Amino acid sequence: MDESAIGRARARLEEAAEGRVEPGEVDAALERARRQVEELAELAANLESTLPGRVEDAVRDGVRTEAKPIARQLAEVRGLSNQTIRRLERLEGDLLAERHSRVDDLALLVDRITSGWKGVDQRLARLERKLEQSGRVPANGGGAMVYRMEERERR
Repeated sequence: MDESAIGRARARLEEAAEGRVEPGEVDAALERARRQVEELAELAANLESTLPGRVEDAVRDGVRTEAKPIARQLAEVRGLSNQTIRRLERLEGDLLAERHSRVDDLALLVDRITSGWKGVDQRLARLERKLEQSGRVPANGGGAMVYRMEERERR
């Protein structure tokens, strides 16, 4: 065998030996990995138990924060609509009272016109009686001659 080949093989073995990890280092690394895995498992269990509550609280707080202005605005709209309804009811009552008042005024006006014409009829009847009594009644026996406007234009 060649000495150089043996030298190369020994160099490779030494390199391999240098890159080799000691069993104590492997055990220490495994121990650290176990501890970290256990911590990770504990953290996962902790998150598993607390995360739903935290998410629920966060969602509740977010909804409360967002819904509060909406609830306030809805209450405002509700109040304004109630106020509008009250005003409309008051207007409706005022309008109905005004309508009744106008009907009463119209009834009074009709009564006055009727009584006025009754007074005119009574006066005319008195005048006619006086004329009959005084002998100034026209010859046709009924009263004054009435001509229509159309007949007057023809003459």
